Amino acid sequence: MADAVLVLYYKPISNNKLYRMRIAVALILLVIFCKTINAQPAAKKIVYGSNPAAGHYLNSRGIKLYYEVYGNGEPLLFIHGNGGSISAFTNNIPFFEKHYKVIAVDSRAHGKSTDPGDSLSFEMMADDFSALLDSLHLDSCYVIGWSDGGINGLLLAIRHPDKVKRLAITGANLWPDTTGLTPFCYADQLKTQADLKTKPQTPEIKNKLKICELDVYQPNMTLSQLHTIHCPTLVIGGDHDVIPVPHTVLIAQNIPQSYLWIIPNSGHSTPIRKKDQFNPLVLDFFTHPYRKIAGGDTYN
Repeated sequence: MADAVLVLYYKPISNNKLYRMRIAVALILLVIFCKTINAQPAAKKIVYGSNPAAGHYLNSRGIKLYYEVYGNGEPLLFIHGNGGSISAFTNNIPFFEKHYKVIAVDSRAHGKSTDPGDSLSFEMMADDFSALLDSLHLDSCYVIGWSDGGINGLLLAIRHPDKVKRLAITGANLWPDTTGLTPFCYADQLKTQADLKTKPQTPEIKNKLKICELDVYQPNMTLSQLHTIHCPTLVIGGDHDVIPVPHTVLIAQNIPQSYLWIIPNSGHSTPIRKKDQFNPLVLDFFTHPYRKIAGGDTYN
C-alpha cells in the first residue's frame, strides 16, 4: 500500500535532472523503510493463563498444578476464584510484575491444573500452594486472593502462617449460607448444583460439579481461626458484592492486624472493574508498615 501511494502521488515539480534524481532516491529510501517496518513482526500479546514462555507444572499431592511466573523481586502469589483461572488477573499481573516476582496459579481442578480425585476442599488447595512455595524454595510470599482465592489466602495464613508475609483478599466468605453469601448468590449456587446433577456425568461435568459443590458446602471457618492470622491483612469487598458487607466487616474485625476497604459502586469483580483503584491501593498496603489506629482517634 505504501509503494502504491508513493508512485501515485509523485509528480516532479522541476525539470532539473539532479533535483529529480534526489527526489527519486529519497522516494526509494522511503519505500525501503516502509517495507522494513511492515516486515517486522508485531509484538505478541501475552495471554495470561496460556503463556508457554511463563508456564510451569508441579506434580505434587496427586495432582498436576499449573502456574506462571512474571517479573522479579519478592514473591507475590495470585489465587483466583471459583471456576476461574490465572486469566482472571489479566488486569493486575502487568501492574504487579513491575514490583514483584508474580506467581499466578490455577487452583486444583481449575484451568490447566488437573485433579483426578472425587473430593475437593479449600484446605487441600491451601496445602497445594504451600507445596508450590516449597518447590520454588520460597519460605514466604505476599498473597492476593479473589473470591475463593481469598478463602484460600485466609486458610494458607491459618494453616501455614510462616508462608504469608502480607495478605490482600477480596470477596471472601467464612461459611456457606445467606449470611456469608447474598440470598440470590446462595440460591444460584444451589440451582447450578441441581442442574449439573441432571446432566450425563462425564469427566467434565463431574469436575464442574465438584467445583460447584466446593462453594455449596464450604468453607467452614471459625472466627477463632481468624484470630490466629498474624500477618497484616487487607480485607476488601464491594458495597454491592455477593458477599454481604457485614460479613466482610466481620472478617476484618476478627483478624488482629487488618485494614478494611469497602469499595463504593462495586460488585464482586473488584480486581477487574476497579483495577485502577485496586492495584495501587494493594501495592500501598504491601509497601508500608502496618499501623494500629486507636479507635475514635480522628487525627490518625
